Amino acid sequence: MEFRTKIDIEVAEWKITPQNKICLVGSCFADNLGKFFEDNHFRVIANPYGVMYNPASIAHTIERMLHEDKAYIPDIALFTLGTNHVYILNETNEIVDNCQKRPQHLFTEKELTTDECASYLNKAIDMLKKRNPHIHIIITVSPIRYRKYGYHGSQLSKATLLLAIQQTTADYFPSYEIMNDELRDYRFYKEDMLHPTPQAVAYIFERFCDTYMSKEATTYMAEWKPIREALAHKPFNPDSTEYKTFLAKTLEKRATFEKKWKI
Repeated sequence: MEFRTKIDIEVAEWKITPQNKICLVGSCFADNLGKFFEDNHFRVIANPYGVMYNPASIAHTIERMLHEDKAYIPDIALFTLGTNHVYILNETNEIVDNCQKRPQHLFTEKELTTDECASYLNKAIDMLKKRNPHIHIIITVSPIRYRKYGYHGSQLSKATLLLAIQQTTADYFPSYEIMNDELRDYRFYKEDMLHPTPQAVAYIFERFCDTYMSKEATTYMAEWKPIREALAHKPFNPDSTEYKTFLAKTLEKRATFEKKWKI
């Protein structure tokens, strides 16, 4: 007997390997997923210029990143979309990625249309594919609702993003649906009843791994786990001989691990 609806996710034809370079750009949910990749010792860059919530700002980030580092080639890019709302600086009539705590009267808030969202996403995809024609791109919608829009307005914003993604060639990963259907109980939300708990984010990452991780990557994470836990150990006396010996052995294990996996 089933007591919940589980989202069916088709396993990807391509797989993430330990050697892949991964780039995540988007809402704070991108930071959450990026932290999991970092903890598992993947080569990952997450929001290099800060959190970006809308498709325009994500495109701006990709453009700036590729311009500033002409040698950087990601194998996988993941966009996490939060909203279709943007802020336009009245002085220049341009979309800004960060208001930098300047007065609200300097900006005009606008909602991007489905076509505008799709255009910015496709621009970001085209720039990445120009740098690496073999790149795999995943787009997901952040499950975090925007109370300031009103819950109906938040749903309309998410719907606009979902429709825009359909106009791209990227893979779609259903973070939004997992949170709202599989984890619909409020025990999976933080005290604000909007943001997912660490447990919920961990579960979504687990579903992501089931979809995209190769067997090699799964083995890699399993072998890294005890090393990661040892490195995170906080000793009572860091100057003791015992701890110094423990740390030296751990660093040796890390070096052996990285050599084995060519990281």
